[in-house]
Amino acid sequence: MAKDADATILAFDFGTRRIGVAVGNTVTRSAHPLATIDESIRERAFAAIAALLDEWRPNRLVVGLPVHADGTEHAMTLRAREFASELERRFLLDVALVDERHTSELANGVLSAAGRGGRGGRGRRDQVAAQIILQAWLDEPHDA
Repeated sequence: MAKDADATILAFDFGTRRIGVAVGNTVTRSAHPLATIDESIRERAFAAIAALLDEWRPNRLVVGLPVHADGTEHAMTLRAREFASELERRFLLDVALVDERHTSELANGVLSAAGRGGRGGRGRRDQVAAQIILQAWLDEPHDA
């Protein structure tokens, strides 16, 4: 992890309607909710991502990889992989994929415990899911 010794990382909880975004740092090894991109038009979503990348200047990106509870892939798995590939192509940054099983449920639990659940918390849920995805990546050992 030498090249990421002091790195800012952005993570994405990809969805076709909304994309949750979180930010973290390899020094503090902690992740925080950042934003929700509520845009179903692909080019507008990528423009919003570009603005976040300009602001935060991350060294790498992390994308949650949705799979069934048993680990098998489904239609959204392919879409998330395509999203990760497009991030890598457009922004020339390394992109890591992280198993995101149960992150939405965990995010709902976090928000409910904080009194921020319900329908109004959907955008916030996506950010918290991205935070959980990024924290999982930060908690794993990485080679240089």
